[in-house]
Amino acid sequence: MSFVLAIDQGTTSSRAMVFRADLSVAAIAQQEFPQHFPASGWVEHDPEDIWNSTIAVCRDALKKARLVAADIAAIGITNQRETTVVWDRATGQAVHRAIVWQDRRTADFCARLKDDGHEPAITAKTGLIIDPYFSGTKVAWILDNVPGARARAMRGELLFGTVDCYLLWRLTAGKVHATDATNASRTLLFNIHTGVWDDDLLRLLNVPRAMLPEVKDSSHPFGETSPDLFGGAIAVAGIAGDQQAATIGQACFSPGMIKSTYGTGCFALLNTGATPVASKNKLLTTIAYQLRGKRTYALEGSIFVAGSAVQWLRDGLGIIRQAAETGPLAEKSDSAQSVYLVPAFVGLGAPYWNPRVRGALFGLTRNTGPAELAHAALESVCYQTCDLWEAMRADWPEAKAANIVLRVDGGMTASDWTMQRLADLLDAPVDRPMVQETTALGAAYLAGLSAGVYPEPKKFADKWRLEHRFKPNMSAATRERTLKGWASAVKGVLASDGSA
Repeated sequence: MSFVLAIDQGTTSSRAMVFRADLSVAAIAQQEFPQHFPASGWVEHDPEDIWNSTIAVCRDALKKARLVAADIAAIGITNQRETTVVWDRATGQAVHRAIVWQDRRTADFCARLKDDGHEPAITAKTGLIIDPYFSGTKVAWILDNVPGARARAMRGELLFGTVDCYLLWRLTAGKVHATDATNASRTLLFNIHTGVWDDDLLRLLNVPRAMLPEVKDSSHPFGETSPDLFGGAIAVAGIAGDQQAATIGQACFSPGMIKSTYGTGCFALLNTGATPVASKNKLLTTIAYQLRGKRTYALEGSIFVAGSAVQWLRDGLGIIRQAAETGPLAEKSDSAQSVYLVPAFVGLGAPYWNPRVRGALFGLTRNTGPAELAHAALESVCYQTCDLWEAMRADWPEAKAANIVLRVDGGMTASDWTMQRLADLLDAPVDRPMVQETTALGAAYLAGLSAGVYPEPKKFADKWRLEHRFKPNMSAATRERTLKGWASAVKGVLASDGSA
C-alpha cells in the first residue's frame, strides 16, 4: 500500500491522480462537467455531475495505474472551496443545484448585512469579509428559496457541506459528515481563532447547526469508502480546500512563503505562521492548514477571473481554439497599443471586493485585434496579482523586509510569456515547480502523511524542485507606466458603480 489517490474536484472538471511513495505520478484522469448559468451572475453545478465525474476519474486513474483498492494507502480530497451543496440526509439527493463560489446571487443579502453593521464582528471571527463568494449566504438562500427546505433543515433532515464534505459523505455511503478546518474557514460560519462553528454567526445567517459537518484536521483519518465503489474499502485521510492544498503542495510551510495558483480564478496565499494577521486592505485571513490540532494561518487574495479570461477569448469571442495559443498571440501584439482588460465578469475580488461591477476593455483602437486582446487578457491576471502583492506587503510588515519569491502553479503557468510578464510587473522572481499539479499533490501529501506513506512537512519541503525561475527584465519606467494604466482602468470600472 505505497500509493495515494488524490481527488481534485475543481470548478470545471474533476481529476484524479495516483501518486507513488516517492511522490511521482503513476496515473492521471480528468473529466469536464457542465456549467449552468440560470441568470446573470448565477453559476451552478449539478451535484450528481460532480459525484459521477469524480467516481469515473478515480476508477480511470486506478485502471491506468493498474492498481486495485488494496494498493491504495489513502485518498486525499481537494476541492473548489465555497461551492455549496445542501442534500437530504436520508437519500443523499441534493435539494438544489450546487451554488458555485463564483455565484453572486446573494449580493443584496450581503449588502443588507453590511448596512446593518455586521461586517466588523464577522471579520473579527472569520477573517473574511461579507461577500456572496462565501458559503454561508448561499446556504441561507437555498433554505429560503427551495420550498420546505428551511423546515426540513430545522428538523435535521438536510445537511450542508462544501464539495469535499459532500464527496466524503457519498464516498462513505452516508456514514461520515465531516470537513477540514480549511474548508470550514471559508463559510462565514466558523471562528478561525477558536476552531469551532460560531453560534452568533449561525443565528445571524439563520443556518441550523444540525446541518453542519464535524470539523477535523486537514490530515486525519476521516473514514473509509464504501467497498462497492472501487472493489474494496479505502481510507480517506486528507482534506483541504484547493488553494490550501496548493500551498501545501508548494511546500510553503514557513512564514513569508507565498504561492499563487492560476486556474479558473487566481488565489495567492502568504503563510503568516501561527498568528492570524488582520488585513486592512481587504485581504482574507484564513487557515492555511491544521495539523495535529495546530492551526497555521495565511493572508489570501482572491481573484475571480484568471484562466476564465482565456476561456472567454476561446468560447465567447472565438479568437483562439485552445488556451496554448494565447502566449504566442500576445507576443505578436502591437507594442504601441496599451489595451487593458479589467475582467470583472462576476465582479471584482481582492483588494476591491465589489460584486456589482462588470468587466470592461480600455484603450481600443481601429488596429486592436486578437493579438492585443490576448495580450490584455493574460496581462490582466498579472496586474491583479500585483494588486494582491501590494496589499499583502502593506498588511504584513515582515513581507517588506523579506526577499520573497513567488511560487506559482495552475494551468496558466504553462505560458512562459505570462510568467515572464508576471515577474516583470512584480519586479520579483517567479518560480515554477517541476510538479505542476500542486493542488492534487497537496491533497495526496495530507492523506499520505496520515497514512504513514509520506514524511513530516520539513522533509517533504526538501523534495520540492524548481523547473524554471523567471527573473524580472523590465525597466522601472515601463513598469510604472503600465501599472499606472492598469490603476486607471480599474478606477474606471469602479466608477461605473459609483465606487471610485
